[in-house]
Amino acid sequence: MHSITNLRSSLAGLVVLSAFVAPAFAATTVQIGASGKTYASSAVQCASNPVTGQMAPKVDAGLFNPKPLVSAVVALNGSPLKTVTAADPTAAVWLAVGSNAVVVALSKRVADRYAFTVGAGQCSVPDTSGNLLSADGTLEYAASGKSYATVTPGCAMNPATGQPQPFVHLFDNGNFLLNVSVNGLPLTQLSARRPHTPVFLRGGLNVISAANGSLSTDYFVRDGGSGSCVLP
Repeated sequence: MHSITNLRSSLAGLVVLSAFVAPAFAATTVQIGASGKTYASSAVQCASNPVTGQMAPKVDAGLFNPKPLVSAVVALNGSPLKTVTAADPTAAVWLAVGSNAVVVALSKRVADRYAFTVGAGQCSVPDTSGNLLSADGTLEYAASGKSYATVTPGCAMNPATGQPQPFVHLFDNGNFLLNVSVNGLPLTQLSARRPHTPVFLRGGLNVISAANGSLSTDYFVRDGGSGSCVLP
């Protein structure tokens, strides 16, 4: 095995993440409203709130390919947040735990509604200070020694979505039975029969876990950027 250096110094600043969605979108990144003129993120992201400096749930919402004089009001749970225009078409919407209704209103009669649910602790960053990096910085080993993952995301076609997405590879570091989840959603199970798997990343913060029953749970934190990428 490569010699190991402490992860804390090598990954400094990793969890200070942000996500930005431009007016041109990939299909996996956003959802388009019924009007065809507005959009919102397809999933809740975790990013650093510039006001609090803490990781928090967030989506982007605004105008989709707007004409020059179009504007709309973005509201969260009935409270207006921002007027978006062709020159400034995106609003960052920071969500609360529970059910959230994001509305992009083009007029009193035309408004698109988007629903998001945030679980308790959804954007909590697990303590990975006990994880270690390989000497060349390409692999991160869990503190338990039962799993490891590539550090820098690659880009590949996600067969589940048919779109190119950033991904990392997760490995079983022995004949362990590991239940793998991403952002709290079960993904697959690693074992001697299946010792590794690609893990595709959504936009923003991604928390990958590998649980060996009740004995241990390994965590890896990765930034998925916008959630899309360009194949080499």
